Amino acid sequence: MTETTSGPARGSRAKGGKVNKGLRIERIHTTPGVHPYDEVTWEYRDVVMTNWRDGSINFEQRGVEFPAFWSVNAANIVTSKYFRGAVGTPQRENSLRQLIDRVVKTYRAAGEENGYFASPADAEIFEHELAFAVLHQIFSFNSPVWFNVGTTQRQQVSACFILSVDDSMESILDWYKEEGMIFKGGSGAGLNLSRIRSSKELLSSGGNASGPVSFMRGADASAGTIKSGGATRRAAKMVVLDVDHPDVEAFIETKVKEEEKIRALRDAGFDMDLGGDDITSVQYQNANNSVRVTDEFMKAVESGSKFALRGRMTGEVVDEVDAKSLFRKMAEAAHVCADPGIQYDDTINHWHTSPESGRITASNPCSEYMHLDNSSCNLASLNLMKFLRDDDEGHQSFDAERFAKVVELVITAMDISICFADFPTEKIGETTRAFRQLGIGYANLGALLMATGHAYDSDGGRGLAGSITSLMTGVSYRRSAELAAVVGPFEGYARNADAHNRVMRQHSDANKAAKRADDLDTPVWAAATEAWQDVLRLGKKNGFRNAQASVLAPTGTIGLMMDCDTTGVEPDLALVKFKKLVGGGSMQIVNNTVPKALKRLGYQPEQVEAIVEYIAEHGNVVDAPGLRPEHYDVFDCAMGERSISPMGHVRMMAAAQPFLSGAISKTVNMPSSSTVEDVEEIYLQGWKLGTKALAVYVENSKVGQPLSAKRKEEKKEAEPEKVIEYRPVRQRLPKGRPGITTSFTVGGAEGYMTANSYPDDGLGEVFLKMSKQGSTLAGMMDAFSIAVSVGLQYGVPLETYVSKFTNMRFEPAGMTDDPDVRMAQSIVDYIFRRLALDFLPFETRSALGIHSAGERQRHLETGSYEPSEEELDVEGLAQSAPKAETVKEAKEKAREEAKAEGVSESQAPAPAPGGAHNSTELMEMQLGLNADAPLCFSCGTKMRRAGSCYLCEGCGSTSGCS
Repeated sequence: MTETTSGPARGSRAKGGKVNKGLRIERIHTTPGVHPYDEVTWEYRDVVMTNWRDGSINFEQRGVEFPAFWSVNAANIVTSKYFRGAVGTPQRENSLRQLIDRVVKTYRAAGEENGYFASPADAEIFEHELAFAVLHQIFSFNSPVWFNVGTTQRQQVSACFILSVDDSMESILDWYKEEGMIFKGGSGAGLNLSRIRSSKELLSSGGNASGPVSFMRGADASAGTIKSGGATRRAAKMVVLDVDHPDVEAFIETKVKEEEKIRALRDAGFDMDLGGDDITSVQYQNANNSVRVTDEFMKAVESGSKFALRGRMTGEVVDEVDAKSLFRKMAEAAHVCADPGIQYDDTINHWHTSPESGRITASNPCSEYMHLDNSSCNLASLNLMKFLRDDDEGHQSFDAERFAKVVELVITAMDISICFADFPTEKIGETTRAFRQLGIGYANLGALLMATGHAYDSDGGRGLAGSITSLMTGVSYRRSAELAAVVGPFEGYARNADAHNRVMRQHSDANKAAKRADDLDTPVWAAATEAWQDVLRLGKKNGFRNAQASVLAPTGTIGLMMDCDTTGVEPDLALVKFKKLVGGGSMQIVNNTVPKALKRLGYQPEQVEAIVEYIAEHGNVVDAPGLRPEHYDVFDCAMGERSISPMGHVRMMAAAQPFLSGAISKTVNMPSSSTVEDVEEIYLQGWKLGTKALAVYVENSKVGQPLSAKRKEEKKEAEPEKVIEYRPVRQRLPKGRPGITTSFTVGGAEGYMTANSYPDDGLGEVFLKMSKQGSTLAGMMDAFSIAVSVGLQYGVPLETYVSKFTNMRFEPAGMTDDPDVRMAQSIVDYIFRRLALDFLPFETRSALGIHSAGERQRHLETGSYEPSEEELDVEGLAQSAPKAETVKEAKEKAREEAKAEGVSESQAPAPAPGGAHNSTELMEMQLGLNADAPLCFSCGTKMRRAGSCYLCEGCGSTSGCS
């Protein structure tokens, strides 16, 4: 715990005349007199990111500096997303040190200026500890901090915003403008439209009102335009409507009707895939929709009674509906198109710390931030795997003490940021500065549970998740109370003190009542209990600095920055992962967490190796040698043969929710076999278990992916008159055929070419294998060599290929290790020069300007390229190496590269298959699944779910707020 001093700091005073005492900051990871940067090994890398769809380069920056232990993916994403300055200019950041310094030094300066630290020495410790934690991927601020802090632009630090709109045209137009400005800045916003009168009510002029659904149309068009004009990702927004609004049924059906439109247009031949040319003609696609339900409504659903829909202006009953039927319509809509989600109004406001200042009516787009209208929240997330300890005897524990200290550090920094932050609107700035909402959270929970031998859907897994969440929020509010003693409570505290302290007691009571599961979570619960006791004591004495402390966000881009295997509260996607290598290649490896889990479960090293090799081949654990069936559920993932049940996701949310200020960004995945009744049950159980919000996604339900529906058969045309066609005949090679295997290097890219001949008549096939290049290049070379081989066997002359493909320019290019072809303008250029030298007659290739080193030397000496008869060596063309040797070498190279990357031998590394560019695509290929995710607009790879949003593993782009 950080202490406060009794002396003044910089002569500043908190509100109310209290003398500022300043914080004493204690060291956690750093060493006095040694900067964190000096304790790690740094290396320079080249970052080149391409679009997998067309091969174009999206981003390129060479010579960037990162710690050696940072993965290629983390370095690529930080370089392309967070380094500031124009690429190619001296102002461009080129080192992780510069990025961290830009942010951390700004936080330190603001902390000193606002009296947070007891002394300059404490400020320096704060700076070094914060830098260490980011450097070692222990935590990360949300993306806007890395985008904006320390730059000359606006210092926006928040990713989450809630707006408001009233029943007036002026307010509605302000909504459009404010939302647009937030989208332009790359963030997302949510709001509740229930104040707008319904289409069943009258205007003051006597006509019928348009209703909120009609105004949604205008806002959706605006969001789509700003997205296409200023960014490459879809706008992120949340639209909420209360269940008692007279237009609620129209609201529920908005996206259902649009899905029907998409299907009709797609069947008519229009491009309706996500990102397709014609999808923009469809409405309401830029928002997540949620219905805000009350306890009264849910009880009416259970009892099958009527429920009143009330006018917005008078509160009088406009209509009565059957609650169960309305609930059914919500489930039917969600079953078809994943919208609307559901938010439980009474549960949300039961945990509201500031009810005297207004109700909580809405959330941010990803549903984790829920507080007052016209407010914002800045986020930060901790990497839970960094706190898992293994002792010498193989026992595991969660380092609760160090975790608590890092939470204190991060919460302090997050609160400091509000002192200098800019906001998109003045109203949001006023509310945020008055209530100082923070959103600390975590990532890698799924990896932590698996590594500790816990099934995601188990009492032990939920116990560990609940204890960590309780400790995190308890320590956050304890630090908030300590900050209140130093720099004063938030402005709205005095008015809401009773409610705030009541909510603190609710958290503490939930902590006491929680079930302790095993030796891992019990010590964490004990630490959390102590923290909550301090919260109650210090809060009563000092008040609190922050109205809100914690949420569980998607942790999309920042999760990749921290090299997390899993995002937010989500389970693992699959057991086999796609890994980029420093050399430019890629491989598939079994997750780091699998061997840890097997060791925790008591398996011996040789058993672990056998199980891991089985997983590497099959992608799952079913029938793995020596693995006991009762341990299968430890390795259950979000998708695959053993996927976690929908209620398993809901139960995990319920385990964490009582210990969070806000809510949880998560979508409950449901198999394609799920029924509408299954969706109803999930929504009902979410309410009963105390979650604040839920969204479901039934696999293969949305039309934004290719569907299997067949088009109507066209009428058969009359059979045409038979025409005799003369086609070339393919001449296949015999089983035994002579060949040459050549290893080569072009511009640092290594590869092998095997060229096989007909016994008596020239070249018949070519095999190309790339060693360290990316999987797409390797796959394209495979496909290219097959196409050339088929052409050769149908009689296309080799000289035709040589004339077409030599001198073709593209990367990699440059120096080669072949003395006959010293420079090549591309791999294709080299390949056909080498084939010409090996298989074409001298006269033919000489006419094409292709000569060997000896021939070029002869030309210098004699003026002629043509060799004498004595110099011809026909027998040399028959030399070849066994093809099996090249495969063995490729596998060995992958293992060597894996070892250099810090991947253990037990993880069974193998070259990644040619069609995979990330873990989602690898999983689809290995398990034969469709992940039902959109393609990334930036790099063309398939995204994966992260909370309620989508994340691109390749470039770090997200479909929602960061």
